[in-house]
Amino acid sequence: MIMHPRAGQKAQQEDLVDVDALLDSYYDLHPDPADPDQAVSFGTSGHRGSSLDVAFNEDHIAATTQAIAEYRAAQGIRGPLFIGRDTHALSRPAFDTALEVLAGNDVSAQVDALDGYTPTPAVSHAILVHNRGRAATDPGRADGIVVTPSHNPPRDGGFKYNPPHGGPADTEATSWIADRANELLRDGLKGVRRHGRQKALQDAARYDYLRTYVQDLPSVVDLEAIRRAGVRIGADPLGGAAVDYWAEIGEMHDLDLTVVNPAVDPQWSFMTLDRDGKIRMDCSSPWAMASLLEKRDEYDIATGNDADSDRHGIVTPDGGLMNPNHYLATAITYLFAHRPDWPAGAKVGKTVVSSSLIDRVVADLGRELFEVPVGFKWFVPGLIDSSVGFGGEESAGASFLRRDGSVWTTDKDGIILALLASEILAVTGRSPSTLHAELVERFGSSAYSRTDAPADREAKAKLKALSPAQVTATELAGEPIVSAITEAPSGGAIGGLKVSTESAWFAARPSGTEDIYKIYAESFKGEEHLAEVQQAAKDLVDGALAD
Repeated sequence: MIMHPRAGQKAQQEDLVDVDALLDSYYDLHPDPADPDQAVSFGTSGHRGSSLDVAFNEDHIAATTQAIAEYRAAQGIRGPLFIGRDTHALSRPAFDTALEVLAGNDVSAQVDALDGYTPTPAVSHAILVHNRGRAATDPGRADGIVVTPSHNPPRDGGFKYNPPHGGPADTEATSWIADRANELLRDGLKGVRRHGRQKALQDAARYDYLRTYVQDLPSVVDLEAIRRAGVRIGADPLGGAAVDYWAEIGEMHDLDLTVVNPAVDPQWSFMTLDRDGKIRMDCSSPWAMASLLEKRDEYDIATGNDADSDRHGIVTPDGGLMNPNHYLATAITYLFAHRPDWPAGAKVGKTVVSSSLIDRVVADLGRELFEVPVGFKWFVPGLIDSSVGFGGEESAGASFLRRDGSVWTTDKDGIILALLASEILAVTGRSPSTLHAELVERFGSSAYSRTDAPADREAKAKLKALSPAQVTATELAGEPIVSAITEAPSGGAIGGLKVSTESAWFAARPSGTEDIYKIYAESFKGEEHLAEVQQAAKDLVDGALAD
């Protein structure tokens, strides 16, 4: 990807979305159900799109919410539905639409008591707290909806469903919901039951997401150790849903914590541009995090979150912004040495496109690696029954068990991962980046990157359907290929291909939203060899797609 000339620089007027046009389009534009680009489609994180592209409009949300209401009824779920929203401009109107349809279906919606923003992990936490001790067939079980496109640009909207296990819905559920939603769209929304906004708001129950979540944090992170050590924390919500949560965390738990930027702006005019010149609340991007990086020496630990707070970015004075893979390996090393009440057999979860440094760390810990396809949903059962102590993705998303070894959240939680960095410093006296450097000394240094290559709809479908037998090459960047897989070691289709040698690997997966495929690659032989792996990967995949 070519670097934008203003990457890392503050957004200018021409970079900002027209919020009025965005909101007008949400209500005024209606999708063509025959156009796949305008249909409801759930990727790894729900339905996403922009109202300007007729991909996220009132019709989509009304149909999807009706489908969710019908799905939960078919599953025997009659308890409350916890619903939260982030700070994207399209989140509020989508939230309102959803409430109207939930009310029309006699679903008891639980909205924020202060009409504030709600992080994804707070919704997951609320579902699990409500469902604790309930049987899998209990009709009083709760589920949830989070209205968020995560770290996507300001023009986008997003809509996620979390069933009673509290995590992202699996493919079976999302396929049913999407199919039913598109059926309702084709039928002109005739099957959508809906009340007016005023009645919907009156019907909704109030739930204190913020205090319930923040009060419970000491059960998962050692906040007392952070307080005693006097760790100076700078938390940047990046204009997202965690803004009030960080202020409350500092006050309730008496931490030396500064909310670096408490501003909320649907245009995100205070952001610095990402690598491609777009405004994107990606807390793992040094360009999006440029403002916080400038302040790195003012804090012992500085952190960032994306718009719904399910991702984390860790900044240290000595290391700057940590690569997500580096922090995952560091967090795993620390947690499995400092959680004595975790089950002795708890596994370490990672996605197939996460760093192999994690594999080496896990082997050294004597733990079992639980390697899954991309998507946090794969970690949900293991987190629920505590057979997985930690589940993490290369895209800076992770969660882990409470200190007593029971489940905390089954969705990604950027807030606890950010707080863990301060616990690590408080307990060990060393920053996470210093601990990562120690891991490198023991296990070797790797170069890791993700690049994109063009692919149309047909090519993406071919890539998704590739079989290992179609890989006829025997070498990758000068090394013998030791494995070619299309299913993760712990089960489940990758939705692409992963090829490995003794010291390097690549994985290629089609994008669910763009005409590209993604190439993830890593080499323990350095940057030059990584570049060779990336080129060889592109040649190998292009060759397979051409057959």
